[in-house]
Amino acid sequence: MQLYNTLSAQERAALIDKAGQERLTMSFYAYAHIGNPKILRDHLFLCWNALDVLGRIYVAKEGINAQLSVPAPKFDAFKKHLDSVAFLRGIRLNIAVEQDNKSFLKLTVKVRDKIVADGLEDDSFDVTNKGVHLSAKEFNALTSQEDTIVVDMRNHYESEIGHFTGAITPDVDTFRDSLPIIERDLAAHKDNKNLVMYCTGGIRCEKASAYFKHKGFKRVYQLEGGIIEYARQVKDQGLENKFIGKNFVFDERRSETISDDVIAACHQCGAACDTHVNCANEGCHLLFIQCPSCAEQFDQCCSNDCADIVALPLEEQKALRKGKHNSNKIFKKGRAHHLKTLNQS
Repeated sequence: MQLYNTLSAQERAALIDKAGQERLTMSFYAYAHIGNPKILRDHLFLCWNALDVLGRIYVAKEGINAQLSVPAPKFDAFKKHLDSVAFLRGIRLNIAVEQDNKSFLKLTVKVRDKIVADGLEDDSFDVTNKGVHLSAKEFNALTSQEDTIVVDMRNHYESEIGHFTGAITPDVDTFRDSLPIIERDLAAHKDNKNLVMYCTGGIRCEKASAYFKHKGFKRVYQLEGGIIEYARQVKDQGLENKFIGKNFVFDERRSETISDDVIAACHQCGAACDTHVNCANEGCHLLFIQCPSCAEQFDQCCSNDCADIVALPLEEQKALRKGKHNSNKIFKKGRAHHLKTLNQS
């Protein structure tokens, strides 16, 4: 059985161009009790690989988290397969606001301890005991009330380029960091406020809603389908759009435009900009916001040091980064010391 990719990203991109078919980028998740995630992982890879599905999928005992693209002509076959899996039957699919045929260039299905890392070791916490789901219309109505608190369950580099008006945006690097901070800061409102949470597609705020219910919050809500579904409903139903800026996404697009507002700034010169890039130095690969002028000045790098490395022959670049791993440091973005220095100069 072939349970791995045999093509490089470049080879896959060429095949996508040659096929000439439109692809649909989408995401979905489901919290469920899965007995053997590895069996499910192998089954999904075999079936989806045959349908030319590409994407990043995580499976755990607590459920599934999927971000992927499907050839448009094979969407019905893909949906039929989803419906054949009991806990995925009728699952809501968050279709991307902006499409890109090369949003994903390989199929990766991995088994994880959890589909959303939360740092919790509490066997009494039931992730399926979630808060009340809100449609876009219901979200707009509830968040207009004075006794409602809106909390962004995403990380700082996501909310920096776009968020809901009036939302609390925790200054955190990870989801697990946000849980104790929000619980502490909002402890006085467990009984007297509506706690409304949102995230990109719903998966983080759903777990958060279950967590805060577990911690004694009485009036807990979440935006169903997250920002992605909210944007679709706003457009389809002609609703007021309360989201300003862009929605950060974890694929090759990096973001989707929800409103024309630019609320962020270039991390190098401070000019209005909300375009995320990765440093061209593969040994750095830092994710940060860069305007066109700075991209030209720094050769698409985050610093002069990285620009100097990119100017070296490829073999020398490889030698410099051999044995080094960036891990989540690539998401430090505006927190990187050298970017702060540039902003202050």
